Parts: sequence; C-alpha cells; structure tokens
Amino acid sequence: MDNEHPPLNIHFIPFLAPGHLIPLCNIATLFAARGHRVTVITTPSYAQILRKSNPSLLLHVVDFPAREAGFPDGVELISASADAESARKFFHASMLLCVPISRFLEQHPPDCVVADFMHSWVHDVASNLRIPRLAFNGFSLFTVAAMESVRSNPALVSNAGPFVIPDFPHRITLCSRPPKGVTAFMERLLETEMKSDGLIVNNFVDLDGEEYVQHYEKGKAHKAWHLGPACLAAKAGEERGEKSVVSEEECVSWLNSKQARSVVYVSFGSSCRFPDKQLLEMACGLEEAGHDFIWVVPEKKGKEDESEEEKAKWLPQGFEERNKEKGLIIRGWAPQLVILAHNAVGAFLTHCGWNSTLEAVTAGVPMLTWPVLGDQFYNERLVTEVRGVAVEVGATEWRETGYGEREKLVTRDCIEKGVRRLMDDGDEAEKIRRRAQEFSNKAKQALGDGGSSQSNLTALIAHLTHLRDTR
Repeated sequence: MDNEHPPLNIHFIPFLAPGHLIPLCNIATLFAARGHRVTVITTPSYAQILRKSNPSLLLHVVDFPAREAGFPDGVELISASADAESARKFFHASMLLCVPISRFLEQHPPDCVVADFMHSWVHDVASNLRIPRLAFNGFSLFTVAAMESVRSNPALVSNAGPFVIPDFPHRITLCSRPPKGVTAFMERLLETEMKSDGLIVNNFVDLDGEEYVQHYEKGKAHKAWHLGPACLAAKAGEERGEKSVVSEEECVSWLNSKQARSVVYVSFGSSCRFPDKQLLEMACGLEEAGHDFIWVVPEKKGKEDESEEEKAKWLPQGFEERNKEKGLIIRGWAPQLVILAHNAVGAFLTHCGWNSTLEAVTAGVPMLTWPVLGDQFYNERLVTEVRGVAVEVGATEWRETGYGEREKLVTRDCIEKGVRRLMDDGDEAEKIRRRAQEFSNKAKQALGDGGSSQSNLTALIAHLTHLRDTR
C-alpha cells in the first residue's frame, strides 16, 4: 500500500455454518493478500480452524451462546444440529451474537463491514455508525436475481405447481413453488440486503453471465461484485470447516488406484440429512449403475459400530462386502476439494449447494443434480438448463429444511439412470464434459492476472478507499 492510500480496515462477519463461513473467509484472504487489515469476527471453534487455515486474517472471538439456546456448553458447530428443531436453536443462538458483535463494531469501527445476509441486524448498526456495509449471501447472482423476480411477482407464481420465473433473461421453469415459510424468511433477508452498499458474489461473471449482471444491476440499481470462485483462494491442505474423518492421503491413495473419470463422488453438504429409506435407494442405485464411487454419508457420522439390524435399514445386505473394491463410504466430513481435483472423479452427485456447485465447476467435474432446499433448485437450473454442465436426477420436493422424512423418494432407477448418463461415455456425456472443462478454465482465468474477478476486486478496493477518504 502507498502512503497516499493507507490500508483499509475491514471487518468480516460470517454466519456460523461451513457453507457460509468458508467462502466468505476465503474472500477475506483476497483483501488481506492486497495488504489490507482484515478482521474476521467469529467463535472459538471456528477461530481455531481459521488460525490454521487463514493465518493472514486477524480474528476477534466472541463466545457462542450455546446454553441460552438450549445446547450443551461448548457446542458451536452446526453439525450439532441433527434435526429441524436443533437447527432452529442453532439459528437462534447465532442471532444472539448481535449483542457482543455490535459492541465490538461500536468500539472499533472499521472502514467497511462485510456481513452475511443472515446477520440482517448489521444493517442498523452500520447505518448508525455511518460505515459502508457490503452484503454476502453465498448465492450465485443468477439465483439472487431469480429470487428477486419471484419476490417481485408473487401473484404470477402463487400456484403449487411448476412456474416460469417472470421477467428473466432466459425462460426458466421451476418444478414447484418454494415453501411459503422459507419464501417469507428469504424475502425479509433479501429486502435488507438490497439496502446495503453492494453485494459480494462468490462466482465469476462467465458462469453467471453478463446478461444476469445487467439484469440485476439495472432492475435493482444495486451493485454486485463478482470476486470468486472463493475456493481458488484456499491453500492446498487447508482444513475447511470441520476436520475430515478420513485423511487426504487416504482419499488420494484410493483414487490413485482408479482409472481416469471412473469414480462418482456423492455428497450432499453439511445441512442435508436423508432418512434411511432414501439412503437405501441411493445405495441400490449406485450399485446398479456399476461405477466406482465415493459416498459421503454424514447421517451415519459416529455410527461405525451400528448393529447389522440398523445398517440393514439403509444398506442392502452384503453391500459393503460386494463393493469393498468399488466403493469408499465416508461417514462424516470429507476433503471435497481434494476429491474433486483428482482426475479419477468423473461425476459429482450433489445437492447443488452453491459452494459444492462452484467447486465442481472449478474442477471441471460434470454434475448430477439433486436439490433439496433453499437456493438449490435455482442453482440446478443454472448448471443444467443455462450452462449445460449437469443433468438432473429428478428431485422435485422443495423442502424447508434438509432434515426429516420426505414425501417423495428419488428412486434407485432414477439414480442409476442419472449416473449412467454421465459415466457411460455417450455423446451427451462427452458434450457435458467439454463444457465443464471450458468453464473450469474460465474460473481459473477469472482470478488470474487481468481476470474479471481480480479486476472487480481492484475496483471494489478503490471504491471503498474513496468512500473512506471522502467521509
């Protein structure tokens, strides 16, 4: 930094879930790498992780109010939420952080605060202190624009069946209306987000498309700053979120024994827990497809000693013995970036959470899409219908949470068919692979010298510097 423009002092406030915290902290490292003073406000467990993985970041630690929310002392990771009720408790506890964090902002006002949109209370604090506030929600801009179009035209999408997103650059049909409770909650957050001084997007312009940047900024008069893919800011070997239950070396050794593009990677993120009967369909579909697989099953974390009777509820009899060479089951957190980067992986069966989607695109891995909740059905449309780097498995049940029983099962036949579409090397699969590799190259170019995301970061820093120097 030069003497004329000293470093910016920026505070980042991530939401305490891996899918929110990991990308925002990786984006924070991009500012720190430019010489700015970056402080992440978080809780003790996440601070311990960040000290190892992001040493360039300063940390301010606040205690997580576990007891006030009905959790045992010491609980502060969202993996402690095993059902919808505990997930609600966790969200409530996260909202209680507003008191100590607000106090810190008032005592140590930064030049700018970047807050996850789940922390909507930051808007009033920043406004009172006259501090610029940038919002982050971890979605693609395509998805934010789609949500805004739905929010702005409730009468056009009021039925329960499929509907076309109104006033949109592409004709996009969604299989069903988002759950009313989720829609109301998301609309309140987006309304506050639109009052911010801009939106930081964990994506690159080529994937969202210039047409959606123009559509969003013209329609909302709200600036969006594409700074991603954030996963490219992660260092090799970096611990992301919780500690993996298998080592990177174990995964790489297993993958090294496989042929190129021969393995299906199956993972549904940190917020989805399937019932046993759906896991059973998944197991049967994977086995019948006949391809090698890595299957992440967080539902069974810590249950390695489960009885044969319990195991029979979600695994066909003899499944592990029959597939001991073909399959690797990981019960818990997995080193996803390492797995996706390996040339043995030929497809990714995913819930379409935005981090997983973007990590697959960056790695050039085609996706088989199985959205469950939140933004995932919008993300599915972007990667299947608009960009052509994925195919659908056929999931249509849009849920409020990732927990509990489902009304609709995705059957083993659908799973087998989807896996074969991507893994049996037909003309469709080859076309999708070529497009996936093209977008992988574009993702890396975006954060390289002269790339769109790098240029956006330079422009954003100049904008924030100007705001500070003219206050």
